[in-house]
Amino acid sequence: MCGGFTCSKNALIALNVLYVVVASILISVAVYGQASSVVGNLPIVGGILACGVFLILISLLGLAGAVKHHQVMLFFYMVILFLLFLVQFSVACACLAVNSDQQETLAQQGWKKVNMDVKEQVQERFQCCGFQSRIVPVNATADYPSCDLVDKICCNNMNNLPNCQCEPCMEKLKETIDYAFKLCGGIGLFFSFTELFAVWLARRYRNQPDPNYKEPHAIFPRKNYLY
Repeated sequence: MCGGFTCSKNALIALNVLYVVVASILISVAVYGQASSVVGNLPIVGGILACGVFLILISLLGLAGAVKHHQVMLFFYMVILFLLFLVQFSVACACLAVNSDQQETLAQQGWKKVNMDVKEQVQERFQCCGFQSRIVPVNATADYPSCDLVDKICCNNMNNLPNCQCEPCMEKLKETIDYAFKLCGGIGLFFSFTELFAVWLARRYRNQPDPNYKEPHAIFPRKNYLY
C-alpha cells in the first residue's frame, strides 16, 4: 500500500539520494570553476561549493534518519530543511524579480572586483571592450585592459569597416546575465518545493509506527517472588 510505512521510507530515501546527486554536481561544478582561470576569482564559486557541501550533509542526515527511523535525526532534518526551504525560496524569488537595471548594477560591481586578467579573458571570449563605455575620464586610468586584439577580431567580423570597434561588454552580456538569473531562480524555486515536500514526507514517516518493531518483554518467569 503506497502511503504506508514502507512506501514513505523508500520515498524519503530516494529523495535524499537525489539530493546527494544534486549536491555532488554542485561540488563538481564549483571545483571545475575554481580550476578555471575565467571564473576562478569570482566569489560565487565559493557560494556554490558551500551550498553543495551543506546540501550533502543534510541529505546524509535524512538518509540515516530514514533508514533507522530515528526520531531525533528526522526532527532535526525537518527543521533544517524547512529553514533551507525559506532561504532558497526567498533567493529564487529575488532572482526572478531582478530587473535589468539591478542586473547591470550587480554586473558592474562584479566587474570592479575582478582583476585585469579575468577582464581580458571576458573581452576575448565575448569580443567586447570595457564594461559600459570606452571613454576614460581625464587624469584617470582605464578599468579594462587593452582592446587592440579584440578590436582586430571585431573588425574582421565586420569586414574591416572604417572606425570599427567592439561594443561594451555589458551590451554583449545582457542576455547572458538575464538568462542566468532566470535559470537560477527557476531551478531554485523548483528545488525549494521539493524540500517542502521532503519536510512533509519526513513528518509523515516520523509519525508512522514501524510494523517490524517488536516491543520489549520481560524475560523473567511468571512467578510470585514475594512467597
